[in-house]
Amino acid sequence: LKCLGATSIKTIPSPHPSLDDSLEGDLQNFLIDESQLHTYDDLTKVNPVTTTTVLKCLQARYCARVFYTHAGCTLVALNPFQPIPQLYSPDVMKEYHSAARPQEFKPHIFIVAEQAYRNVQGQVEPVNQSLVVSGESGAGKTWTSRCLMKYYATVAASRSSQKAQDTVERIERRVLDSNPIMEAFGNACTLRNHNSSRFGKYIQLQLNRSQQLVGASVQTYLLEKTRVACQAPGERNFHIFYQMMKGATQEERQEWKMPAAGQFLWLPNADRTLEEDCFEETRAAMLHLGVHKEVQGQIFQVLAALLQLGNVQFSCPPDESQPCELQEQSKDFLQNAACLLRVPAEELLSCLRVRTIRAGRQQHTVMKPCSQTECSMRRDCLAKVIYAHIFDWIVAFINQSICADSSSWCNFIGLLDVYGFECFHQNNLEQLCINYANEKLQQHFVAHYLKAQQEEYAAEGLEWSFISYQDNQSGLDLIEGPPPSVFSLLNEECRLNRPSDAKQFETRLEKALSGKACVSWDKLSDTPHFTVSHYAGQVSYQIEGMVEKNKDLVPPELVLVLRRSQDALLHSLFSENNQEQSDSKGHSKVITVVSKFKGSLESLMRVLHSTTPHYTRCIKPNTDCRPLTFKKEEVITQLEACGIVETINISAAGFPVRIPYPSFVKRYGLITLSKISSVSNGSGSEDERDTLGSAVRHVLRFVTPGQPLDPFDPSEGRLRSTQVHCGKTKVFLTHAMLERLEIERGRALACRAYSIQRCWRRYCHRKRERQRRAATLIQAGVRSWLTRREILKWQTAATVIQRAWRTWRAVMEALADAELDDAVDIEEVTISLPGSPIPVTRPAQFPQGQPVVVQNWPIGLALASFAATSVAVTSSGFQKLVSLMACLQLSFRRIDYKVETNQFDQGVASIRAHPRQSVKFHLQRSPLLYADICPEQKADGISGFNQILLEKT
Repeated sequence: LKCLGATSIKTIPSPHPSLDDSLEGDLQNFLIDESQLHTYDDLTKVNPVTTTTVLKCLQARYCARVFYTHAGCTLVALNPFQPIPQLYSPDVMKEYHSAARPQEFKPHIFIVAEQAYRNVQGQVEPVNQSLVVSGESGAGKTWTSRCLMKYYATVAASRSSQKAQDTVERIERRVLDSNPIMEAFGNACTLRNHNSSRFGKYIQLQLNRSQQLVGASVQTYLLEKTRVACQAPGERNFHIFYQMMKGATQEERQEWKMPAAGQFLWLPNADRTLEEDCFEETRAAMLHLGVHKEVQGQIFQVLAALLQLGNVQFSCPPDESQPCELQEQSKDFLQNAACLLRVPAEELLSCLRVRTIRAGRQQHTVMKPCSQTECSMRRDCLAKVIYAHIFDWIVAFINQSICADSSSWCNFIGLLDVYGFECFHQNNLEQLCINYANEKLQQHFVAHYLKAQQEEYAAEGLEWSFISYQDNQSGLDLIEGPPPSVFSLLNEECRLNRPSDAKQFETRLEKALSGKACVSWDKLSDTPHFTVSHYAGQVSYQIEGMVEKNKDLVPPELVLVLRRSQDALLHSLFSENNQEQSDSKGHSKVITVVSKFKGSLESLMRVLHSTTPHYTRCIKPNTDCRPLTFKKEEVITQLEACGIVETINISAAGFPVRIPYPSFVKRYGLITLSKISSVSNGSGSEDERDTLGSAVRHVLRFVTPGQPLDPFDPSEGRLRSTQVHCGKTKVFLTHAMLERLEIERGRALACRAYSIQRCWRRYCHRKRERQRRAATLIQAGVRSWLTRREILKWQTAATVIQRAWRTWRAVMEALADAELDDAVDIEEVTISLPGSPIPVTRPAQFPQGQPVVVQNWPIGLALASFAATSVAVTSSGFQKLVSLMACLQLSFRRIDYKVETNQFDQGVASIRAHPRQSVKFHLQRSPLLYADICPEQKADGISGFNQILLEKT
């Protein structure tokens, strides 16, 4: 589709009033609310389904600017002929891709693309997918294919590492860049379409195990190379020639000898400007794919030579034995063509005017001049063969650039974009092959969706009223069937070594095909032709020139000249390795056009049969390509031709989903709690089928309790289920039933996932607990070791400290004892104090009533010298006072006191006295060297040192 922008919708009145009248009558009878027709997003909802009601529904949606509509398992796309960028934006792509159920969204080509992509993700057999886009020329097939490629390039991107994402993005860009190149070299403007594909292509998007786009490959079919030298009135040549003519720079025009005002016979309608005439886009895409500017220059130079070659004209010679003469105005064009092809002009002219004939058993070479018609044919043949080789080289280069290694991808999604059904004023071999390809695709569609469905219903025991459909097998038998057929007669005529005669071949065709129902003859016409009744209508094919086109022979003189070219590209294209093999006699093997095309098409059909197809029917609303214009007659013809109505009937009344028992059990067996997912061993025996059938019914009864699963239930007299039917080997489902199964499967998966998560969390918790306990033990051991090591250090240090302490204390005691021993002897006086029970020895008599300064004597001895009743002690400082009181062991509550010293423990008599007078002491610094050191502090008071040592005053 290309679409949107107009502000009004034009409905072209039908030339047949009866059609409109019947439409109104049908709508009044079958459609209750005509204003709601545009809301039907699926044509199966229109009841009853007829061509008229379907047409009316499509027209209503088209007028509401809704261009996509489901038709059962097919998507119908109407071409508005105007761009609608907001309908295909990246945001819309992501919306459809991220949706849980995109089927609930509005119909869109992205739904078909997403369904195919999810089939690959779910590995639903067959895993590989094919998207078949069909329709008439100008219906929008090329645009639809382009949108599909952009969609997959967007959703199949890598979400992992940055390096992987960059690689995938590079591949995606190359895949997308192949589009403008293929369209430039393979599309042209025709009477029915401005961008008509003049070749068929099957693009294979390669996906890895993670469903990421890793590569692609392109396979082409039947390029219409005759368009290079022959264009119908009102049509144009391939886009690339007009792109060169309008987009080349001044230097390139001089190099390619293409002046802006130049006139070329093979470039008609050059004044028309189309959006496809974008030379820079084509060159940028080629550069991104790896076609360097030098190679691009070689390609464009050869294409410019073809335009020069088209202006070469010949005139008849006066003598038939002489070669044709070159017209005067053509000499410069021939010289330019030879210069651009880099071949000698004389050799180029000679190979166009003279042909070589081998005669006799000795294969003698005879040079024979060509007639004027033959010269023109050889010129056209040279242009066609050069263009075909360049096109094939570009396709091969694209595949080399974007194709991934076979080991890196495992699945693919194929996009088939082929030429639509064609019927022109003059139809020849190209139109016959194109319409034959459409007949094959229509047969595949009929076989897959119509005939196969109905026959499968009957084979599985489902009662079904067969719907009549249009089977085109008879038309295919006429074209390609066993002899006699059109293709077989054409090939046989080509193998005969004689000049072809159109009238004679027509007679032969009429005689051989007289019993065929799909062919007719117009005996009143002077032009030899035959008419074939295709599925889309009758087409008359001209016989004149058909045999020559089928031979597609290239004179050896032309190939020899191209091999001698100094151009590297031409030399490689026409090297001996690239040419067709010859037989033992040296003659080239005749491989006709129809034989090659039939072989490649059969290969394509084998691929389609091995994949899951998804059909998109493109409808052309009008023949004039006018925006948003709906012609009823044009649309109704296409609806009848493509079998849309029959598809809707079967899809609406039947079961569009069919799943074999093993696949059903494998996917949905986990819904039930019983272990039934492993019941199939692949033997296919009767017991296995019964086991699978019971397992399937068990699952279905679990999902739909109380509903019958067979066509009829005689026991209860209930009719068959309208949503599910268990056949002999398959389960038939509606989309609604499939959604219910998927919901139940999702619940079962969620439940099992929850159980797995619980087990995993329990395992992780236990593992963490074990690790924690182990870490605790390790930590405890380490701490114990560290503690033991620290204690050992402490013990060692304590031992050292104790040893030092004992040594120091012993030294201090020794020093103190030495100082006391060195004191001056004091005269001992025995004094009898009143009330003293025992005599007290005192050192000397002190004057009474006067302060006495005690320097060296112990305090106890000093106090013993007084008989006074009271003692006054003066001390400065709280610590000194406390020390003194501790030495005297004074009690604040007792009147008397008692002093005991260590000296008396050593043999000195105790001092017990009741002082009668006051005694005052003035304490001074002790003369002892170590009097201010306290080596030890005991719990019972002050040590002996403090008893004799005085603090500072």
